[in-house]
Amino acid sequence: MPRKSATPSPARSRRASEGHLVVCVGYENAMSLDIAGPLQVFATANDVRIKQGLRAWYRPQLVSGDASGAVTTSSGLRMLVDGNWRDLELPANSTVLIPGGDGVDVIQHDEALRAWIRHIEPHVMRLGSVCSGALVLARAGLLNGMAATTHWCRVDQLREMNPDIAVDSDRLHTFEAGHPVYGHLFTSAGVTAGIDLALALVEADLGRACALAVARQLVMFMRRPGGQAQFSPLLAPETTQAPRLAQLLDWIPGQIGADLSVGRLAEKACLPPRTLARVFQKELGTTPAKYVERVRVEAASALLGQQQASVTTVARLCGFGHPENLRRSFHKHLAVSPQAFAERFGSSSGSG
Repeated sequence: MPRKSATPSPARSRRASEGHLVVCVGYENAMSLDIAGPLQVFATANDVRIKQGLRAWYRPQLVSGDASGAVTTSSGLRMLVDGNWRDLELPANSTVLIPGGDGVDVIQHDEALRAWIRHIEPHVMRLGSVCSGALVLARAGLLNGMAATTHWCRVDQLREMNPDIAVDSDRLHTFEAGHPVYGHLFTSAGVTAGIDLALALVEADLGRACALAVARQLVMFMRRPGGQAQFSPLLAPETTQAPRLAQLLDWIPGQIGADLSVGRLAEKACLPPRTLARVFQKELGTTPAKYVERVRVEAASALLGQQQASVTTVARLCGFGHPENLRRSFHKHLAVSPQAFAERFGSSSGSG
């Protein structure tokens, strides 16, 4: 059961005048980008503020439980650490991030680390994970009753770990600023989703204008919605081992405005509808109808981002028919309306 809402503590509600400490917990065989990506976002936010005549806001640190003073990431890159997490005195105005990587298979069983995470959770402003770091939070018992995500290849593992965790593989992160119960606990999906998460945290702390400036500096989109899927369905033709299905998936994007019913897809693939459904489930883990909807949403988001057509026109061109159908699909997959998506992520918004 989800924890009962409580009155927000000062640790989660105030912005301390001394700025904000961001601690990333490193370990052997962690993924280097899970560490460097989010920390670079916070460092760039500092650069943006300094250029505006303001003082740096974030104090990024890398810590570990290793006495050697460095961690070797899964890429072979060694990173120097600022100290040992056991010795940290975390101020209330802190964010702690647990990265992912192959080393999570070992570190998730570190009882001392899990105990430390459980200890700090009520006292820090925010505690979250990047990629498969969600497994560490789950092992510590902090995700019970929560919505959580992780790298797509670890989704089943997270589900099997605890059925009380509402695992959602179709979102980039679960951070919700101002959530009455879980605003301080969050997870993110694979690798670069940690950068999307960090941008969302910067926006919550310093406002949209600062986050936009950071995104421009890093040459990336302002931010993808937290509910956006982890990877494009258009990549699927490269992942399937079924030739007929691969040919069908190559064909679908060019037909998004046409009839893409299961019967039409089965006819194109020269397979009975039931067989086609089984192949889709085995190869892609979804149904033909859901796959088509995802492709159409992606095509619609591309058109809206270019701001070359109205929502009504995009709905027609992408096979949704009525704008209301497009709106429902956008809310389901991207957690935002088509109009809001165009305004937020459109090419004229200065977000790239």
